[in-house]
Amino acid sequence: MAEKLYIGTNTKMYKTIAETVRFLEKLGQNTADIPRQELVLFVIPSFTALERAKGVIKGESILLGAQNMCWEDQGQFTGEVSPLMLKEVGVQIVEIGHSERRHVFGEDDETENKKVLTALRHGFTALLCIGETAQQKEYGIADEVLRTQLKIGLHGVTENLLPRCMIAYEPVWAIGASGTPASREYAEEKHTVIRDTLKELYGGAAAMVPLLYGGSVNNANAVELIEMNNIDGLFIGRSAWDADNFTAIIRDVLPAFRQKH
Repeated sequence: MAEKLYIGTNTKMYKTIAETVRFLEKLGQNTADIPRQELVLFVIPSFTALERAKGVIKGESILLGAQNMCWEDQGQFTGEVSPLMLKEVGVQIVEIGHSERRHVFGEDDETENKKVLTALRHGFTALLCIGETAQQKEYGIADEVLRTQLKIGLHGVTENLLPRCMIAYEPVWAIGASGTPASREYAEEKHTVIRDTLKELYGGAAAMVPLLYGGSVNNANAVELIEMNNIDGLFIGRSAWDADNFTAIIRDVLPAFRQKH
């Protein structure tokens, strides 16, 4: 179980540079009184907003992430963004394998693995996203899918690099405007599968990896999700895109997280 509460958001292809700056300024002000000894707060905006975003974040109060990254440092990869470019603008987290990268843009587990290894080689925290589709859930193979995505995604990751890994469980059927949030029991069940798989791979060191739930997280279900034993944090979509509402969710879940500890 993680010692800190991990909460973050990916703004996808929504906020402009100016909107991202206003969002981060407000979020920083709203959460300034919350001790970061118990909270890891992160925001993952679009590439174009990263440099300006870094300039408005005070210290380590909010960690900055990138939504994607090429596995090569440089080369003939038109339209891609390299780890060197992300380091230059001060990115700390790289999101890898989001459902849309896998199912809209066709990335496979081997591709995500190359990105995870590159992210870790460059000193980033790798946020690996995994999750089953509605069809895979219907077939009863969700656990196998999660185990496969984890085992391939983390292939070659040594135990000493685990502290710089995070896993976001995002069932594909729960993501987006039409998504249906997983029940807290279902989410806990899958987080237990993930934790057990990590233990199989890394033994006791698996406890160092924060497990975040994402998929239609909102004000109504955030607390009951964080109460679950194997859910260390939340990866929130549109409910977090308003700084005041995001702050309200953070303040709601903190007492529940403290109770677990």
